Amino acid sequence: MQRLLLLPLVFVVIGTTLPASILAQSPASPSEQVSLSPGDSVRITVWRKPEFSGDFIVAPDGTITHPLYQAVRVGGVPFATAEANVRSFLSKFEQDPQFVMEPLVLVAVSGEVGRPQVFAVRPETSIAEAVARSGGPTQYGQREKVRVLRRSGTQQRELVVNLLDPQGTSSNIRVHSGDQIVVDRKRSFFREVFLPALGVVGSVASLGLLIDRYSRK
Repeated sequence: MQRLLLLPLVFVVIGTTLPASILAQSPASPSEQVSLSPGDSVRITVWRKPEFSGDFIVAPDGTITHPLYQAVRVGGVPFATAEANVRSFLSKFEQDPQFVMEPLVLVAVSGEVGRPQVFAVRPETSIAEAVARSGGPTQYGQREKVRVLRRSGTQQRELVVNLLDPQGTSSNIRVHSGDQIVVDRKRSFFREVFLPALGVVGSVASLGLLIDRYSRK
């Protein structure tokens, strides 16, 4: 009986002696998981050093396209490694540099949206938010089947997002570097079937009238 009473106390003691790093483990955020590609950007804000702060594009070799950071590699490596590289560089100018670094991935939104464009957004941005930043779908946009062309290695796959279901799984899909988001035009029976058919009927009727007039002469 005494052993049974001691069991909860044992678990409490074990829990309080576990390292805080184990107890506080949580899934990494999209920013921590991202690996920047050429064309993406990093936003670096250095405390009291505006000359080192700004939004900088990642070059084809993975370095930062800026004279001050041109030897610092941030692309093609885990974001934690990119941060360590920037910290190592800034340590040459200050013993304990205080800075914040944010990844920005490049995406393109096209088709039936208010402002088709290519822009950089945070990895936490959803497909729906990216479409909204481009002015949202037009009245002709097919909201229930927004296509996302995403490159995975050497291959490209297509995802479909339903913007009419904000609580659905697909609406929470986050952007990836290089995503091409396409809002297609709605299919219209009147525009795509009826009008062309009416044109054909009109042409046939006109041809019939010409034949009739010619035969009467």
